[in-house]
Amino acid sequence: MKKASFKKKLLYWFDNRISGGSMGLIRLLAVLSLFIVLLIALVIFLFHLNGEDGFLAAFWDSAATVINAWMPSFEDGGIGYLILMSLSAIAGLFITSVLIGIISSGIEEKITSLKRGSSAVVEEDHIVVLGFYPGEYTLIQQLVLAAAEEPCCIVVADDIEQEEMQQYIADNIEKPKNVRIICRTVDIFDPKALERCALSACRSVIISPTDDYRTTKALLAVSAVIGPENANVRVGAVVTKAEYRFPPSIAAKHNVTTLQTSEVVAKIIAHSCTQCGLSVTFREVFNFEGCELYSVDLPAAGLTFGELMLRVDCAAPVGICGERGIRINPPENTVIGEGERILVFAEEDDTAKFVEAAEARDFTLDPGHRAEKRQEKVTVIGGLESLGTILYELPENVSEVTINTVREPDRDAVSAAVARRKNPFPVHFSHANLLRDDALSRLARESEHIVILSDYDKEDDEADMDTIFLLLNLRDIRTRLGLSFSITAEMRKEHNQHLVVTDDNTDFVVSSNMSSLFLAQLAESPELIDAFRELLSNRGSELYLLEAGEMQCAGKKTTAEIRKIALAQRMIVIGYIPSETRQSVFNPALNEELDLEEGDCLIVLAES
Repeated sequence: MKKASFKKKLLYWFDNRISGGSMGLIRLLAVLSLFIVLLIALVIFLFHLNGEDGFLAAFWDSAATVINAWMPSFEDGGIGYLILMSLSAIAGLFITSVLIGIISSGIEEKITSLKRGSSAVVEEDHIVVLGFYPGEYTLIQQLVLAAAEEPCCIVVADDIEQEEMQQYIADNIEKPKNVRIICRTVDIFDPKALERCALSACRSVIISPTDDYRTTKALLAVSAVIGPENANVRVGAVVTKAEYRFPPSIAAKHNVTTLQTSEVVAKIIAHSCTQCGLSVTFREVFNFEGCELYSVDLPAAGLTFGELMLRVDCAAPVGICGERGIRINPPENTVIGEGERILVFAEEDDTAKFVEAAEARDFTLDPGHRAEKRQEKVTVIGGLESLGTILYELPENVSEVTINTVREPDRDAVSAAVARRKNPFPVHFSHANLLRDDALSRLARESEHIVILSDYDKEDDEADMDTIFLLLNLRDIRTRLGLSFSITAEMRKEHNQHLVVTDDNTDFVVSSNMSSLFLAQLAESPELIDAFRELLSNRGSELYLLEAGEMQCAGKKTTAEIRKIALAQRMIVIGYIPSETRQSVFNPALNEELDLEEGDCLIVLAES
């Protein structure tokens, strides 16, 4: 191999210095300046061009001329001195110009880097949100609302340009002065990149709702950064399928909490399809606009839970927090122990008032009472993943179900889900091509409630567009033929719901929206994770809408009396929905008299 020449080596060395960035160029320029100054000063000194002055004087004159790029005058010395000082001034002019260019370029590079969001975060006790999706703002908005008036810093990170994220957030989220939102462009699957978000110093890390693969990869990256030594940092995420939940031992080691949402969404769909408004009520209960769950200290030791119900105003007691964990909806004769806290549903953590026991008349309840309900027919269109849960969770007054799918469902699983019910119903299968207007019209005529499920084998937007297309055609058929069936549609993305939302009797269940509510609650109240899990699972107490007539609460009764009647049926009332306005009312005053009609709905926590 031919040896490189000195010229090539010199050029190679120079190229490496040039490519080293602004600091490398400045160092090279400084060395060049010093060399020129020394060379000219040495020539002046050796040839005595500055008279009797020594080397230091020549060095100073040369350095000052290079730095100032100042041309000498005839009075400064002889012709040789003037020539050398002129050369120094010309070199200084060149060096200054290059230096200005380097500094300008360096500042521009730094500004570009800052705009790109690649700088490290130096914060403490902040919340880190990994993942940002234009159109999905529920999670960030809920975290902003949860901050109330307290100082709060939220760091949003994803592999998107920082300026783009900032613009989306500024256009869609109302941010008070006490909340700072910092955006960073980071590969959320790279542990090294995540270190720039100061995860070890944050309060909590939230994986923004997305597909299970991305969520799992992000959780693994976070776990690599946050070790057991960071026990105060909590990590929250939601997954769709149970198989993607973190193993318990690994989750405990890294303080990871994952919630499975597919079962929850399926339950909301099942109940919403015959009770329009349940999904809206569910969002109202879990968001930070209004009331939410708090663990508070009340002087209730020695009282039974039933007695406590008549002594808490401006909030609804829903459980007891103690050494045995959180007990939601305990029996009314449960005695509250010393040091146990009360789980309340209230507007703020200091809203609940402990008052004198409210007067409540005794009512004789008919144990065999059951308000007559009209038998309902439900048609399910689409997805197969949550079909079993929906069939099992459908209300008792559903008398018949038709399933219309493109693919053949697992009929054995369907039969097993129906057989587990107290009141099994016949299930009919159909594979009609709903792209044809006649087939869709025939299905609509035979339905009272239609459920559109998302196809999880497709991408989010593609599946949502299929749902939207079907929804628009069903609305058109309902208007043209004068039909009155209700529609419950499952959407995957919040921004897609906004395209078709109306005031008609269509109920939307948005997976990402619901998931964001759960995550925001988990980030702000990690100590209540067991309560959230119970409310979002098939075990223990859940959220229901029940008619006042069915609960024997119709007529004029105070809130205290309604609480007492509900508790005797192992239910806790947290609010009601008048049939006329369909607007939820939470935590009416304890002594307020309510005049409920048979069809008014009570919002209750119950085991069934």
